[in-house]
Amino acid sequence: MDHADPFHQAVSAPVSAALTARTGARPLIVTADDVLLDALLRLTAAAGVTPDVASDEVAARRLWSSASLVLVSDELASSVAAAAPPHRGGVLVVTRAPDELAVWQRSLALGAERVLVLPDDEAMLVDLLSDTVDEQGRATFTAAVVGGCGGAGASTFAAALAIAAGGLGMRALLLDGDPLGGGLDLVLGSESVPGVRWPDLMGTSGRVSAPSLREALPQVGELSVLSWDRGDLAVIPPPVMREVLAAGRRGHDVVVVDLPRRLDAASEEALLKADTTFLVVPAEVRAVAAAGRVGAQLAAVTSRVEVVVRGPGPSGLDGPLVSDTLDLPLAAEMRAERGLGAALDMGEGLWRRRRGSLARGCRALLERELAPRGGAA
Repeated sequence: MDHADPFHQAVSAPVSAALTARTGARPLIVTADDVLLDALLRLTAAAGVTPDVASDEVAARRLWSSASLVLVSDELASSVAAAAPPHRGGVLVVTRAPDELAVWQRSLALGAERVLVLPDDEAMLVDLLSDTVDEQGRATFTAAVVGGCGGAGASTFAAALAIAAGGLGMRALLLDGDPLGGGLDLVLGSESVPGVRWPDLMGTSGRVSAPSLREALPQVGELSVLSWDRGDLAVIPPPVMREVLAAGRRGHDVVVVDLPRRLDAASEEALLKADTTFLVVPAEVRAVAAAGRVGAQLAAVTSRVEVVVRGPGPSGLDGPLVSDTLDLPLAAEMRAERGLGAALDMGEGLWRRRRGSLARGCRALLERELAPRGGAA
């Protein structure tokens, strides 16, 4: 059983019309146990949500698919499972009988994500319920960004994409998933902004609260950023990446993860969650050759890869040719922006540059990616 640690307990602009989702969804409590119902109503009140209540599987079926979270008491888990409700995520079995094998068997039959034992897991349940409030109206887009070669400009592109999301009125999160990179805080000019960095999260376990994570991270303009400090090198444990990504997706409209070229287990976690992975490639022969090897790594984990080409190339390579060579869809072709490198070296911060070719290109790319998601729930 996972239990929240101290970070989980404590540690914006309007959403764009492109990210509309269902509104008014409530948690659903399914129980005929009055004592348990009283406890759950107390916890939902603590989380600031008003639940729907069903006393049997027939009443539960009507509200099953539309609920933001489903809490099924142990004594009804078998009968609800026998009614064969539509498969969905966010189903939890709640019990006051810890460590009984039969409870776990009934939860598996129901397809529940986990079993919560009261009163031990009350704090976790309040956190889960609070997250449903935070999720209302949100349909997250997650992008992974990988450089096809050294110096491809992937980190700059990742930062620009996240900044573009903020400029479109979305709540955006930028994750620096490359321990060997120079640090996205340098790209943003945010080294001195207070907040947690990856090393602060290495000891966390279990579910990370979306509101707590958002409040703890450095804020740069409209953007939340999780990067590295200047201490000893660390490796992101896959469970930490998984939980941070999950919390980021619950608490933000757009999540952008900058990943290393040599994939590790944490990178694979991010790739599996990404809606689209952008492979950034300069329009140069050697860069395209290197990107082919990186692309082969990506293909072993995800099929949702598109290429972003930085051009024009010295030998006449252009976006369509690079795309054809790598056999990947062309997401965008962007020209180098004059003076950008010097501005970053001077600590100007990319988030201050919103009118150049990079900013325009990222904004157009993001609008295109988000357009099909306008009706997502």
